[in-house]
Amino acid sequence: MEELKFRNADLKDLEKIVEIYNSTIPSRMVTADTENVSVESRKEWFEEHNPETRPLWIIENNDQETIGWVSFSSFYGRPAYNGTVEMSIYMDESCRGKGYGKKVMEHCMIMAPGLGIKTLLGFIFSHNEASLKLFRHFGFEEWGMFPDVAVLDGIARSLTILGKRVG
Repeated sequence: MEELKFRNADLKDLEKIVEIYNSTIPSRMVTADTENVSVESRKEWFEEHNPETRPLWIIENNDQETIGWVSFSSFYGRPAYNGTVEMSIYMDESCRGKGYGKKVMEHCMIMAPGLGIKTLLGFIFSHNEASLKLFRHFGFEEWGMFPDVAVLDGIARSLTILGKRVG
């Protein structure tokens, strides 16, 4: 498997970030959005990230093509939770199920302590077995489950929260 490169996202990357994100919506496995989002609607979210504490990394292959992105987002928005982030990983359709997720997880777990992050969280639909398996592979444990809190295409779906201390 090729090496992955991680770099901080620039505003010019937002279009590709949104394209990859929107490609996950039809599966009803990854996001609670049910319709495509616009680049404009994601600008505020983009601006909430910064390289020092809340990175948004572009994932590139050896040809410097964007094949995914990963973000650390603040949890609950209160100062006492500054050491805790929600981690989100999104891969291009052509790169899913090929083991890249493990490389992304390794990078995130290595980098988190240097960013002042002590706890990583994953908010994952309970029917998304692939993502649950990925996080559990790295020692994440179930810290919570919200039964039937989302409705996707008329089907109630539960949300599992997985967590791991890294710092």
